[in-house]
Amino acid sequence: MKVIIDLCVIPLGVGLSVSKYVAACHKIISDAGLKSELHAYGTNIEGEWDAVFDVVKKCHEKIHAMGAPRITTTIKAGTRTDRDQTMADKVESVKEKL
Repeated sequence: MKVIIDLCVIPLGVGLSVSKYVAACHKIISDAGLKSELHAYGTNIEGEWDAVFDVVKKCHEKIHAMGAPRITTTIKAGTRTDRDQTMADKVESVKEKL
């Protein structure tokens, strides 16, 4: 099953800047070959369910390995059974109505 998620992984106990953790997570997503779009407060990811959620797990493992003692994550996930839909399709649908 395909899924599109909005992922926000927040390492706690590491100071104010978290960009190096975001970059490490982004590399994991890229290495997995998943389509993603970084935005100011998270990352949109699309792909097969197991591959997408495996990346979430690997992000947690990597960020803990980088020294973060605690992580809080928010995920919004959407699936469809009536047709395939990409992140770009969703954005274009709104733009057409503007």
